Amino acid sequence: MKKILVMLAVLFSLTAAHAQTAKELIGKWKLVRWTGADGKDRDIKTYFKTDQVYQVFKEGDEFESINGEKVSKGKWKLSSDNKKLTIKSGIMITDFTMEVFDQNKRVMNSKFGVMEYIKQSS
Repeated sequence: MKKILVMLAVLFSLTAAHAQTAKELIGKWKLVRWTGADGKDRDIKTYFKTDQVYQVFKEGDEFESINGEKVSKGKWKLSSDNKKLTIKSGIMITDFTMEVFDQNKRVMNSKFGVMEYIKQSS
């Protein structure tokens, strides 16, 4: 019985550690790695003409995409199971599937490939 309780406690702690919510998404995230849909790594600086590529999630579902000096505004929504992120910027709507999502790192999959972001300190 004691072993079962220990196993349940471990499983619960592992689940809780990965159950991130919209609250943890709030903040500024830097794109640090991008693998295209074809499986090949993309050079962020070459594609965006800068390595300063960020996603900023704000309260009230406000969103900013920052590429160097260019800022685009939009809206974001995280599904109730925290696995699907939808970003609407201008007329473009993009759905992302969360592969990894914790307080410091986000890896998402979309039609553009796999993108890895690291949270920036405030």
